Amino acid sequence: MFSHIMIGTNDMARSKKFYDALFAAMGAGTGVEDARGRVAYSHNGGRFMLTKPIDGKSATVLNGGTIGFQMKNAAQAEAWHKAGVTNGGTSIEDPPGVRPNGAYLAYIRDPDGHKLVGVARPAG
Repeated sequence: MFSHIMIGTNDMARSKKFYDALFAAMGAGTGVEDARGRVAYSHNGGRFMLTKPIDGKSATVLNGGTIGFQMKNAAQAEAWHKAGVTNGGTSIEDPPGVRPNGAYLAYIRDPDGHKLVGVARPAG
């Protein structure tokens, strides 16, 4: 359904460090900077991109929005969550674990406040 997701950041170096760690935990490579200073990650056919807002204003967070990343299993989601918290993210909501729908979910906020979740379905 999606070709890519792009989010804004106010500190590209901080965000790249954070997302490099998250994508490494998923088995992906580090982000690649383009001529415009945007950083792109490619994994499993998808692209995730970071940019400073082109209007020159501060990047802000979408209230109520969540970006979900597909994990192979609960262990990968746990490693992803740990990598995020270790590299400037904040653990949010319930601790990582199995939810009533049978999925393993691990929620974090990135250093700019974007809400992310690592999802393993089914949890086992």
